[in-house]
Amino acid sequence: MAVRIVSDSSCDLPKEIVDEHGITIVPLYINIGQKSYLDGIEISRQEFYEGLPHFETHPTTSVPGPRQFYQVYEQLASAGATEILSIHISAALTALINSARLAQEEFDAIPLTVLDSGQLTLGTGRQVLTAAIAATRGHSSAEIVALLEDQAARTYSFAALDTLEFLRRSGRLSRFQWGMGSLLRFKPLITVHAGEIGLERVRTRRRTIERMIELVSELAPLEQLDLVHTHAPEQAEALYQQAHYLFPSAATPISAEVTPVIGTHVGPGAVGLVAIQASGG
Repeated sequence: MAVRIVSDSSCDLPKEIVDEHGITIVPLYINIGQKSYLDGIEISRQEFYEGLPHFETHPTTSVPGPRQFYQVYEQLASAGATEILSIHISAALTALINSARLAQEEFDAIPLTVLDSGQLTLGTGRQVLTAAIAATRGHSSAEIVALLEDQAARTYSFAALDTLEFLRRSGRLSRFQWGMGSLLRFKPLITVHAGEIGLERVRTRRRTIERMIELVSELAPLEQLDLVHTHAPEQAEALYQQAHYLFPSAATPISAEVTPVIGTHVGPGAVGLVAIQASGG
């Protein structure tokens, strides 16, 4: 039984992993001024992040429509898929999954399951990778969903932002919250778990990193720990050195530059950790 795995460009899996496991990625859109770009295809991450502080108007993002998802599902069915599992960024963060579900209502060629990961970036990406590996081992879509539900409950994402400014620009933070944060020089720490988003405001960048490491250490023992960053590889490496003792020796970490779709909201210079607790942890 050929189960094919679909996700969106916010999952941040490296291209070599996507290609190796035959994962289909549906790109989101990044809108800069009057132009729209397909995420990961028509604009590089370097171009985006280097331009972000200087664009005349702050970029916005938009999701692919139901027709685009329908066409992807149709192509996979025509290519021999017998089931499709479509795994996407949390509905708490974007309406993307609504487009996939609308396409699902019209698609009847083969069984199709649309799954909300409850996560973002590699929190979603790790579910996608788990699904792809399980599919190659012959698991059915229902069996894979059960695996992912268990993994999602054990997955936590953390991001230490350099500034509140880009959350304000993107409309994700009220003017009052931004004013207080700027006045008191808060550094934001974002947490995501099971579709719930938290925001802690810490006084210094150093303390934000320390707090993030504290929260991850409370989840130990870990099955997997990965690094994410928004055009900040040196800061990500420094974070790894500071938190190296938390990384499971039996697991290979991924270090990923976060898609501009998320970067437009958090800005450059953010670093984060995506942790999966060990079963029973």
